[in-house]
Amino acid sequence: MDELKKVDFEPDISEPFYDGFNFRTILAALFIGFIMLPGSIYLGLITGGGLGGAAQWVTVILLVEIAKRSFIELKKQEIYIVYILASSLVSAGLVLGTGMLVLQGGAFSDLIWKQYLVQSPYAESFGLTPHIPRWAVPPPSSDAILKRTFFHREWLIPILLIIIHNVLYRINMFSLGYALFRITSDYEKLPFPMAPVASEGATSLAEVSSKKETWRWRVFSISAMVGIIFGAFYVVIPTITGLLMATPLQLFPIPWVDFTTQIETILPSGTFGFVTDIGAVLTGFVLPFWVVFGTFIGAIFSKTIGNPILWKIGIIKNWQPGMTAIPVNVVTTMDFWLNATIASGIVVGLIGIWKTIMSYKNKTQKVAREIPVGRGDYPVPIALFLWFVSTLIYIIICHILVPRFPVMLFVFFGFILTPFLSYTSARMFGITGVATGVAFPYVREASFILSGYKGADIWFAPIPYFNHGHLAQAFKQLELTRTKFTSWYKAEFTALGIMLFCSFLFWSIIWRMAPIPSSTYPFAQKMWPMSAIFNALWATSTLEGGAKWMIEAISLKQIVNSGILMYVLYWLIMFFKIPIGFFYGIIGGIATIPHYAFPMFIGALLSRFYMSKKIGPNWQRYRPIILAGYACGFGLIGMISIAVALIAKTIFQIIY
Repeated sequence: MDELKKVDFEPDISEPFYDGFNFRTILAALFIGFIMLPGSIYLGLITGGGLGGAAQWVTVILLVEIAKRSFIELKKQEIYIVYILASSLVSAGLVLGTGMLVLQGGAFSDLIWKQYLVQSPYAESFGLTPHIPRWAVPPPSSDAILKRTFFHREWLIPILLIIIHNVLYRINMFSLGYALFRITSDYEKLPFPMAPVASEGATSLAEVSSKKETWRWRVFSISAMVGIIFGAFYVVIPTITGLLMATPLQLFPIPWVDFTTQIETILPSGTFGFVTDIGAVLTGFVLPFWVVFGTFIGAIFSKTIGNPILWKIGIIKNWQPGMTAIPVNVVTTMDFWLNATIASGIVVGLIGIWKTIMSYKNKTQKVAREIPVGRGDYPVPIALFLWFVSTLIYIIICHILVPRFPVMLFVFFGFILTPFLSYTSARMFGITGVATGVAFPYVREASFILSGYKGADIWFAPIPYFNHGHLAQAFKQLELTRTKFTSWYKAEFTALGIMLFCSFLFWSIIWRMAPIPSSTYPFAQKMWPMSAIFNALWATSTLEGGAKWMIEAISLKQIVNSGILMYVLYWLIMFFKIPIGFFYGIIGGIATIPHYAFPMFIGALLSRFYMSKKIGPNWQRYRPIILAGYACGFGLIGMISIAVALIAKTIFQIIY
């Protein structure tokens, strides 16, 4: 078995590298940008999830079908580049400067979030609104906000910053990520155990290009039909009725069924419920069982059972009867779970560092392997120089935007913390296949508060604090598929231009259709206020005379006690030889609402104890394709919904 794994980890060196980027991949990128992206935006606002694997699968299948009818044979390199192109174009975007909210729809989702934050009642009640800088978002009294349009001069600087950030980030990411790959793969020769799985999964898409029907296609088609049927009830009905009624009709409560108020007499301050998207159950099929099991245990024992215990002993103080899941999550986080989250991050980060040190201590001296010919390499010093320059530009921009903030902290984030975390993460990917905890939570927030700086603008600045460790595994996957690295560079920057234009275009249209959030978008209406509360609390903590709830919520005693408990739990799991994924699942479950953990656990139980026995060994190969097929069908019906909504809203505006 060990010999087999060793063979699987290394590519066939006799196979040459090919360029996977060409005119066909550009057409695929345009298809994703103009067809997939608006569907991803709309689904993100309604259900909280984007197209997921639908973008990759639909685009690849469409490209393959066109090629078959044109008598063109597609190389696996082309298919793989299209696959990662789709992921890049439709992937969720982290809101710049907050670090707390992930939205679908590309770069301009950042500005949509900020237009909500600046006019939210929470920013106003906490006194944040007048302190939000205009280079981040126009004031709430601006016509740019009132008329819900990006075509206004007050958006010029925020849009320019978004574009600069996206370009700089990719340069920073590719340069440091490539250097980490060369160190961990070529010199240290780490195995990257999950890279062959990912590359083989992407390469298997090439089977669709054959003219014979494969089992993958049958499984995928059935799963897609399930996604289409469920999506018709879950997405189409609320979308269509939302065009005709003030409040859309929801056959399934979006995003979840909440039992928090029903159980409060037995479990005061406890939360429980389940999300209504069956995609959560299918996700439980795919994720490792022990990770899902740990997540469920962590979520239930912290939020459902732990909250009532903490309330009875007086640690949770601000809970009131009648609170639903969102307000309960806010007050319990402030009273205790914020400190537990900080402690878990510190413990997991220290474990990651310890594993890195031990792996260095135990490894034998190795000589760097010879660089494969035609892989698309360039000198590591040039990569490090590009990373240095891009980081320096980030620091200069931050200093211009926030001139009174200590420059040395920008230097610390960009030149010390980013490479340290990225390298440690890359080694974890290389050794275990996943980045098992190499991030220290709230370092950014603590630095802002402890710096003594007074002002809210620092919370909106593009701080150069990144973790690029996953890029090492991504480069390894390119090597395994024999795809030139330059293909990825060209594809990513082409996708960037398409994404910026399409994100601007479709967010502009959808924002004009209805305020975001509103009853038209159930998920955003329910979940965005919670993120706005935490953003406002953090940002006002550095104001002169501002709210100090976040500072007062942080308790060193609770952090230390929680950290000791988690460290003991880690060693108990190691002693009893329980899979380590269980520990990391528990850590993740602490920050997870039970509504998400419960259906994932149901899916994991079905997969492990029923489906695997019913179907046999092939079930392991079916699972990811079932989830991808469901995501494809769900995404397709979502795109039909957004098309109908866009046409209907356009007609209504023309009539009136």
